[in-house]
Amino acid sequence: MLQSLSIRNVVLIDKLDLDFGAGLSVLTGETGAGKSILLDSLGLVLGGRAEAALIRSGEDKLSVTAVFDAEPHNQELQTLLAENELETDGEIIIKRTLDRAGKSKIFFNDQPISARLLKEIGKYLVEIHGQFDNQGLLNPANHQSILDAFGGNGALLTATALACREYKQASAARRQAEADVAKAKEEEDNLRHWVHELEQIKPQSGEEAVLSARRQELMHAEKIMENLNDAYQNLSGERDVASALRAAESAIDRAGRYVGDKYVEIYEALDRALIEIGDAMERIEAASADIGLNAGEQENIDERLFALKDLARKHGVGVDDLADTLQKFKERLSSIECGEEAITALRKTEQEKRQAYIEAANALHLARINAAAKLDAAVMAELPPLKMEKARFMTQVEKKEESNWSETGFDNVNFTVSTNPNSPQGPLNKIASGGELARFQLALKVNLAQSSKVSTMIFDEVDSGVGGATAQAVGERLAKLGRQVQVLVVTHSPQVAARGDHHFKVEKQTDGSITTTFVRKLTADEKREEIARMLAGAVVTAEARAAAGVLLAG
Repeated sequence: MLQSLSIRNVVLIDKLDLDFGAGLSVLTGETGAGKSILLDSLGLVLGGRAEAALIRSGEDKLSVTAVFDAEPHNQELQTLLAENELETDGEIIIKRTLDRAGKSKIFFNDQPISARLLKEIGKYLVEIHGQFDNQGLLNPANHQSILDAFGGNGALLTATALACREYKQASAARRQAEADVAKAKEEEDNLRHWVHELEQIKPQSGEEAVLSARRQELMHAEKIMENLNDAYQNLSGERDVASALRAAESAIDRAGRYVGDKYVEIYEALDRALIEIGDAMERIEAASADIGLNAGEQENIDERLFALKDLARKHGVGVDDLADTLQKFKERLSSIECGEEAITALRKTEQEKRQAYIEAANALHLARINAAAKLDAAVMAELPPLKMEKARFMTQVEKKEESNWSETGFDNVNFTVSTNPNSPQGPLNKIASGGELARFQLALKVNLAQSSKVSTMIFDEVDSGVGGATAQAVGERLAKLGRQVQVLVVTHSPQVAARGDHHFKVEKQTDGSITTTFVRKLTADEKREEIARMLAGAVVTAEARAAAGVLLAG
């Protein structure tokens, strides 16, 4: 709900602070007094276009501040605020400034935000309805969501959206599988050749490093052999390290006979050394034999490395990736052989998901048909008192082509009207005249208030072109709507003004060359006088005051 509005330097307004309450608030005043300036100012803090022409003459900048309840029950608004890391503490304060250079600043509870985000937030705070409003009820794109909100179709919408996503995913999986098989079939001969070629060479992961190391070893075989022989001779030649160690071991053994176990650790160390030397000599002999027995191996290694690198270049991978590449080629061949079976299974899943979507969307469709009938009946009941007894309102719910199915179902929803018995139904915003359109909007809003996203609605001259009993009916419906949401109405009708819970008068004063618009909240006596003025004109008579009293009492 809108709590307050503060305006500085907007067109004819110098400084204005207004507090608003629940129920129906009416704004009256002479034509040209500046009632539209209030709506323009409120539009700025709801994301409307900011133009430097709105700045009061002689001033450098304007500012408008609006305070709203935080609307904790409005889950969509709370989600939007959370997504943008905007915090509220019981209330929402939106401030917008604009200077002569056209630079605008916007603050949400002292946090700067963009005009785009402000417009999104504004949709959940206030609805403004005028004769030329092309948003909300008059925009066919909104009719489906309006009907779903009225019918309480949230659970059905969620189920339909989930079924649609699953159907789309199953359909995409089937199409991808078909594309993969088709592509694989196109290159089947190549795949078989590549698999044969790679199976012949049998690539192993990490093989390149092993072969390169072995090749390096063979390239230096002569020097390696020379050093191995030298090591062997040093261990087994004239110096014969093993014999020396055995002699030392025997001497330690003899010495130990006189002192018990005192030298046993020395003896064991010499024994280990003998074992290690024996092992080293065996390894040297084996290494020498390996070098000698594989003298022609280098050529084979060179040939294999060349072949592996050639295949790696051919397939655009590393040598170590050839084994994986072979496996992928085999899998692609397998997909050709088993692909049709997989596609058959995917087609079955797709059909199951399609049927599930159709069932969910059809349940939503039937719910919409039911909600449409209730909404039509409710709106039609509102039309006779509004002097539109010959008009007909009808919600059309029609199924779309399958290519246009979506997460919101397969329906097109449109609000249509006929203003005369023999006239065809047509779009709400094209068939009705300005006054009729405003009354259609009011009849709809009275019935849609409980499902509305916002808690504040503004009607700009909804009573235009009507008077007498019709204006009385308009006022009664605005008051009824005001019991469900906060309503602000700009009106020239005394019948409407009489129904207001709060009455604001817009006045214009001129001091020399300076004209200023003022707004003040009227007392009960002032309200009666203002309604009498609206009835009588410039000269308020006793009869007008009496008539005003009758309207207020009714």
